[in-house]
Amino acid sequence: MTLDPIICERARQARDPRFDGRFFIGVRTTGIYCRPICPVKPPRAENVEFFPSAAAAGHAGFRPCLRCRPESAPGTPAWAGSSATLARALRLISEGALDGGGVEELAARLGVGERQLRRIFVKHLGASPVAVAQTRRLHFAKKLIDETLLPLTQVASAAGFSSVRRFNATFLDVYARSPSELRKVGRVPSGGTVKLRLAFRPPFDWRSLLEFCSLRATPGVERVVGNRYERSIEIGATASILRVTPIENENSVEVETESLEPTSLAVVVARVRAMFDLGADSASIDGFLGQQVGLRELVQRRPGLRVPGAWDGFELSVRAVLGQQVSVKAATTFAGRLAAKHGRGVANLDESGPRLLFPTADTLAEADLRGVGLTKNRALTVRRLARAWADGVIDFDGAAEKSIEALLAIPGIGPWTAQYIGMRVLREPDAFPASDIALLDAASNGTRLTPRQLAARAEAWRPWRAYAAMHLWRSFS
Repeated sequence: MTLDPIICERARQARDPRFDGRFFIGVRTTGIYCRPICPVKPPRAENVEFFPSAAAAGHAGFRPCLRCRPESAPGTPAWAGSSATLARALRLISEGALDGGGVEELAARLGVGERQLRRIFVKHLGASPVAVAQTRRLHFAKKLIDETLLPLTQVASAAGFSSVRRFNATFLDVYARSPSELRKVGRVPSGGTVKLRLAFRPPFDWRSLLEFCSLRATPGVERVVGNRYERSIEIGATASILRVTPIENENSVEVETESLEPTSLAVVVARVRAMFDLGADSASIDGFLGQQVGLRELVQRRPGLRVPGAWDGFELSVRAVLGQQVSVKAATTFAGRLAAKHGRGVANLDESGPRLLFPTADTLAEADLRGVGLTKNRALTVRRLARAWADGVIDFDGAAEKSIEALLAIPGIGPWTAQYIGMRVLREPDAFPASDIALLDAASNGTRLTPRQLAARAEAWRPWRAYAAMHLWRSFS
């Protein structure tokens, strides 16, 4: 990946948070690499070089800075290189795909060749998939050391290290200090609660994102309380509550969970980043869409608007089917009834918060959906979707095109549903449900556009049509 040294140098000197995570700075005189927002005195320009990823800097022989903590930087905006394959690969790696498997297996899951996957990584990140996975493992372990009280043996396991010996050796090699020497002291035990901070690049329209989620929150499963999002989650055989709250005057959110196995924390972090679009480069997206006819005023009104993701792909897919040809309020009501009738209650969760787990695919595939309020055909579509998911016909970890094709092959699922799922589950920044009635109304100027006309107009908004859709939807509020 080619970085513009002039832009990088300006961002470094200004400590511009909008560039945090977009590149890293190697300092030749100290042998460390930093974020653009590092608080130390900037080194002389002739003593630095720029890297597109932390893995590339580490591969070049630089070690992470202990002041600015590169492990806390926002995720690399992989889609900035127009590589959806890379974005999905990074998500799988962040969930530990290479901790127990190889690059060949990862490439197969993504529907590409191993060589092609390696070329994509080197092109956009300047490092191989293995190097990226190793850096992810190291950074996540460092984050757990700094921000939690987990025993170091659990930190090693949670981060994906094969052994404690390997864990200790890696830290001694990279930081010249053992994990125990890096651990801060004086923390207050949290009684099984783990809190982590996840950074993002400003601007971030948190209010709009919460309003969007609040209207669509499934009763009993998720809710928005004040400035915080909450939901029930289950990873493996353990249920917990997830809380996500923005940290005032910081470009980060706090993620809180309870009673989860440490090995589940990497999955939680990866899903929360996707749910709240924390890796988005809003400045670049806004800069592009703000120049487009019909979007300029909307972008100025809501800088930093994100595309909400999903905690669970199946759950969101069902919700999309429930929302076909009905209002958002009606779809939310249906989802709540579905969860109440076929979901599972969790006794150890806070009684005042979400206490239901959304029904599984196996459950809904055979469920009697009468009494939920769905039409006969809609109920049949939900069961067909659940059966396809349970049988592995739909796999959102693979190529987006194949996932969309698999969805469209299910009777009752059309382009609107598939594109909406593409936006929120597959994290496709260019997905665009052109037949959506609200989008057609928002984009029309007196005369209602047809889906074909709206799709033609949206061609100018590529590759950020999903963000354009969010701006159009939000124009009604």
